[in-house]
Amino acid sequence: MAPALSAPALEALQGRLGYRFRDPGLLRLALAHRSWCAEAPGEASNERLEFLGDAVLGLVVTRHIFLTYPELAEGELAKLRAAVVNAEVLAEVAAELDLGSVILLGRGEDASGGREKPSILADATEAVLGAVYLDGDWPSADTLIRRLLATRIEAAATGPGGQDYKTRLQEVLAQRGLGLPAYVVSESGPDHAKQFRATVLVAGSPAGAGEGRSKKQAEQAAARSGWESLVVAASPEAGHASPEAGGEETEAARAP
Repeated sequence: MAPALSAPALEALQGRLGYRFRDPGLLRLALAHRSWCAEAPGEASNERLEFLGDAVLGLVVTRHIFLTYPELAEGELAKLRAAVVNAEVLAEVAAELDLGSVILLGRGEDASGGREKPSILADATEAVLGAVYLDGDWPSADTLIRRLLATRIEAAATGPGGQDYKTRLQEVLAQRGLGLPAYVVSESGPDHAKQFRATVLVAGSPAGAGEGRSKKQAEQAAARSGWESLVVAASPEAGHASPEAGGEETEAARAP
């Protein structure tokens, strides 16, 4: 018989999600990969919840970007949605939530590195979102999804090519001959609620700082702060000085 998921593990995951289930059984179901079910006769897999979560995710993101970016045409909205609603991004979210450590896998899948497979992680993320929707209805799912994806949505919508702020900062520094930025990251809080703080250094001096639920989010926030200090605050017209920076002042000031 395949091992079950412990109550403390479910409790810790709910802490990382920032959502407490009325029915913890839904969360457990969301973590049940079909390979585990093959070794646990009578157990259902997370595939139906994954199907539901995919639909909920798409609607939440679509509604959010529709209301947040009224200037974007239909085609641009579709590209923006595709940039954040995909297996790669969902696998990153799963890693931030440490889903890999609690997914119920069959012995063979577990031994072959299933806990780190992007496809399994992405599917589990969708299943968890579907479970949150069933357990707490629309407001709970909407709040959680926007919290998990807000930084990525903003980064994808920042300008030509959907460049994120780390890329934009690096390009500005290259144009000014200031070399590459460096990031110093610290973390605080318990394992189930880690908070990261990053400082970006330009020519060895702090140029911006930011926080996030993951190292990547904190670095993006710090890069944005540094980019704004160099481009927006220093020269209001700099956002229009080159094709790479077109319209950046307005976009950088806009919250998702």
